[in-house]
Amino acid sequence: ACWKTYVGRPEQDGFRSLALGCLGNALQQNGRPEQALPVLEANLATIRRYWPDEEIILNAQSSLANCFSDLGRYGEALVLDREAHARRVALLGVSDEYTIRGSLCLSITLLKLKLWGEVKSFVRDQMLPAARRSLGADHDLTLKLNQNLSAALQLSPEHTRDDLLEAQTIMQDVIQRRRRVFGPAHPNTLRAEAAEATLSRMRQVQRRRPAFESTPIAASTRPVFHQHRRRPTRSRDHHAGHRSEAAA
Repeated sequence: ACWKTYVGRPEQDGFRSLALGCLGNALQQNGRPEQALPVLEANLATIRRYWPDEEIILNAQSSLANCFSDLGRYGEALVLDREAHARRVALLGVSDEYTIRGSLCLSITLLKLKLWGEVKSFVRDQMLPAARRSLGADHDLTLKLNQNLSAALQLSPEHTRDDLLEAQTIMQDVIQRRRRVFGPAHPNTLRAEAAEATLSRMRQVQRRRPAFESTPIAASTRPVFHQHRRRPTRSRDHHAGHRSEAAA
């Protein structure tokens, strides 16, 4: 209904662009990424053509990256995620919440592509210090980054005993914080507990093996990392204002 209301307006009309973006996001969020993809691609092209505002472009670009990820096209999502992260760091700084939220999307894409080493260096060395400094150790984004670091340590085919110990220690800390801040029944608390239980079983198996045996232990169940990519965006009114002014 929103798109039908504004589809007849000129391409450079701000409300038409907002409606196009809403249509693409609605299709994606309702499990129809194949239909969402051409809509989101058209929306990004329109925004780049008429509203050369970095923040608006990054918002549309993140939506497109999410769609590529939902389609399993992780390589294309990675290109957009890397570009968006670099632009956010340049515009806002590494400690801005918008940048940190986008970095979570980038870490998820890296995990999907099994780039374990890059996940570890990116999250541990760059983003976790920024998240702790800016948002605090108990913030949901900080905890999600910790969980993705733990997953990378666990999933790497070259993981060591020390890696599994570090991964479990991270998850134990995450669980304590989630229980205190969000409550023991919160879905993310339960997911963290499931991930820690998997790590505990893996370490038990490893302790029973001879010390000279170095072959990594395969996870008995899929480790839990945060795979849900939320578009790193500011409020809708903020973007609507920019586009309305441009269309005026």
